[in-house]
Amino acid sequence: MSDITTLEAIDAAIAESNPASLGRTYLGGSQLGDECNRKLWYSFYWAMENSFPPRILRLFDRGHREEPALIGYLEAAGIEVKDLDPKTKEQFAVSFARGHGGGHFDGIMRGLPEDPDAWHIAEFKTANDKSFRSTKSKGVEIDKPVHFAQMQIYMHLADIKWAAYIVVNKNDDDLYFERVPYNETVALQLLAKADRIIGSDYLPEGISKDPSFFKCKWCDYQPVCQLEKPPAVNCRTCAHVSVEDKGKWSCATWSKQIPDDFMRRGCDKHLFNPNLVADWAEPIDAETDFVRYVNKKTGAEFVNGPGGYSSAEISASEDVAMIGSPEIDALKEQMDGTLVG
Repeated sequence: MSDITTLEAIDAAIAESNPASLGRTYLGGSQLGDECNRKLWYSFYWAMENSFPPRILRLFDRGHREEPALIGYLEAAGIEVKDLDPKTKEQFAVSFARGHGGGHFDGIMRGLPEDPDAWHIAEFKTANDKSFRSTKSKGVEIDKPVHFAQMQIYMHLADIKWAAYIVVNKNDDDLYFERVPYNETVALQLLAKADRIIGSDYLPEGISKDPSFFKCKWCDYQPVCQLEKPPAVNCRTCAHVSVEDKGKWSCATWSKQIPDDFMRRGCDKHLFNPNLVADWAEPIDAETDFVRYVNKKTGAEFVNGPGGYSSAEISASEDVAMIGSPEIDALKEQMDGTLVG
């Protein structure tokens, strides 16, 4: 007899097929409506790995399964729906911010009774009963600003003046429909926001500095933002990286473009962008191969680089007060050791 239950086996299989990840390679159009610019910066610069519990992953799958059903309902009502781009035979896609921003929308549709001749961006969502009723009462722009922003980006880049927003109530299969008009001012503001986030070496302001603020408590990036968790090691968190055009990145150390399949690993010359550790470490000196800091928690000096602490050691630390402490420095020197936690 197995030591785990059937439900535990299901969860284990889902978790195994969806390991922790640094996230997508681009800043998504579906993210830009988020009010916290710092969260978006952390996401784009791969500040930490994130994972989702199996229940949330099943919710994502539920949303995907609803799409073909909705398309079937629309087509049965005489509405023309295209869920694949005729040019690419793949999902409709858009790109912005020098190729570092992008997104995919569910399709386009035409023949809606409200305006039969106009093409509409199709955006399908699912929601629990509470969320569904809130959107039905307030409308998408007020109640779901992230979804509203997402559609504005897609309409602008696809040159389509309307979006059709359809939400399925997961509790009782009720439907909510709203036509959303294109707003050029909003779309251009969002694209400018994307350019600022992608092009900045510096952390934008967050929505709060209070770790108990409810929106921060639910944020995936709170550990690195407010709880002094050292960031992940990869090319995007390195001080030597630069954003280039066409979705590419370059490295000042190697004087070359970074291969896509290398980005998530980084190299042994990695040095953290000092802004990523600014809450607990202050840089006081730097050269191309090291950065010297004062640990704000202890007042001790330490080096990120040869002869000091590698980025991997800093990232592995469970307590940043350890970095640069005389005891840890002595153990590293006497035993030629490496900090692993």
